Amino acid sequence: MLRITFLGTGTSMGIPMIGCKCKVCQSKDPKDKRTRTSVWIEAEGINIIIDTGIDFRQQALREKISTVDAVLFTHHHVDHIFGLDELRAINFLQKKSVAIYSSEHTYKHLKRVYKYVFDDSCYPSDTPQIDHELIDEDPFSLFNIEIIPIPLLHGELSLFGFRIGQFAYCTDVSHIPAESYVLLQDLDVLVLGALRDGPHPTHFSIEQAVEEVKKIGAMQTYLVHMSHEVGHQELVHRLPQNIQPAFDGLRLNLK
Repeated sequence: MLRITFLGTGTSMGIPMIGCKCKVCQSKDPKDKRTRTSVWIEAEGINIIIDTGIDFRQQALREKISTVDAVLFTHHHVDHIFGLDELRAINFLQKKSVAIYSSEHTYKHLKRVYKYVFDDSCYPSDTPQIDHELIDEDPFSLFNIEIIPIPLLHGELSLFGFRIGQFAYCTDVSHIPAESYVLLQDLDVLVLGALRDGPHPTHFSIEQAVEEVKKIGAMQTYLVHMSHEVGHQELVHRLPQNIQPAFDGLRLNLK
């Protein structure tokens, strides 16, 4: 059994965006309040986070997360890694380190951004205690759970989505390589990034995401990483039932 909790579903600036007076940023609908995109997966008694973004502290408090066994990083952009230091509180609670997994390219940027974490220059309680593992395109085992990295393109940046069982998570994507479609077959649930209606050089638009869903054929798809240009209820009404916008706090239970 997989339990999926959407920690955040918004873009790098979050929704509402600072200073914006648009109808989505001013909306009273709580489903239009989108923190940075991230997800919490509970599987076989193991707690996995995909990306610790800027809002990870707020998200963890909201969902009462007290244990994290592993973090999977899709890529190194700020809205996906700037909550890494918040793992210190998790270290204190569970009295052990947290395993983190990333590509070599992402690891290089983690070491650059979080130099104090990796160079042993600070007192241990001042830094998150982590055990880093490099990953590539090969499937790997995380506490006896098979994780399948899915190569994707975010503009010209190569990054990973991840598949666990019949669930796949693919955020910040503008192109799916041909070989990755094989890894996305027979899904019960697909999570796919879809920024807005208009085109963008590094993200799928809503229309492009819908076309990709048709190719992939997942039973149900949830869109994430949505900007303030699209409101939740508007998307609910215009999209087919098998493609729906996710929202912060949405929970799914999958076999």
